[in-house]
Amino acid sequence: MELHFLGTGAGMPSKERNVSSVALKFLQTGGEIWLFDCGEATQHQILHTSLKPRKINKIFITHLHGDHLFGLPGLLGSRSFQNGEESPVSIYGPKGIKAFIDTSLNISQTHLTYPIQVIEIDEGLICEEEGRRVYAKKLEHVIPCFGFRVEEQAQPGKLEAGLLKKMGLPPGPLYQQLKEGRDITLEDGTVLKSSEFVSPPVPGRIVAILGDTKYCENAVELGRDAEVLIHEATVLHELAEKAAEFGHSSARSAAVTARRANAAALILNHISSRYHKEEKTLLLKEAREVFPNTQIADDFSVFPIEKLSKK
Repeated sequence: MELHFLGTGAGMPSKERNVSSVALKFLQTGGEIWLFDCGEATQHQILHTSLKPRKINKIFITHLHGDHLFGLPGLLGSRSFQNGEESPVSIYGPKGIKAFIDTSLNISQTHLTYPIQVIEIDEGLICEEEGRRVYAKKLEHVIPCFGFRVEEQAQPGKLEAGLLKKMGLPPGPLYQQLKEGRDITLEDGTVLKSSEFVSPPVPGRIVAILGDTKYCENAVELGRDAEVLIHEATVLHELAEKAAEFGHSSARSAAVTARRANAAALILNHISSRYHKEEKTLLLKEAREVFPNTQIADDFSVFPIEKLSKK
């Protein structure tokens, strides 16, 4: 999996950062893309990347503030002209997302060439398919806002086929039985235990992508034991109290959340335009004092999840 940041600014675009959007790309399924938030001009940002809109088959909207939402009608419309025909899209978001999409497409007479499914969500399991689950929890913002937890199911352990061949057991149905966790008995009475020939299951990866929030327990739970937690860091901690009034977090608060969640890595996102390019190191320094394995996302940053979580 890879994380592609398309917009990392807070509230409004700046010369350095567009508004919120991040893409989760699944390399093992042909480059399938799940998009999280779609702020204004997200489709313009995509033009500067290798991402293909026709590969986007799920869109998750954290909340209905414009800097997380206003790019959605344009992206959906343009996708009809970008080889997205007949490739469906499922859109998940808070109550009101369907009315927004229906109204914007109907009034602009935008006719899509592919089917869309709009699901208005609440807390809990909101999506399950092909060994992946997505859970949602409410965060603490000034309007209803969700965070998302993407979980992969554990992968089966690897069969030690070479060892079995050395024992004189040729490939066949018995290999499959062992791989499925079943012990087998050979004709001479020898019992082969699956646990001795199959490595332990590989745990599935967990990615937590949060919308706007001040510090809250649900953010900790969403990021529990995640490979990576993406958390807003709108301001430095000196402005944390004021930011919390508007449902936002400081870099230090994000780091505390990551530490309490036992996440492997933290990526700071949703940066206020008051912090110019050279000042982002202040946010990073503040977070790393609490949680060392912290990165800060810029527009067009790409993070391979495996490498990120091993730092």
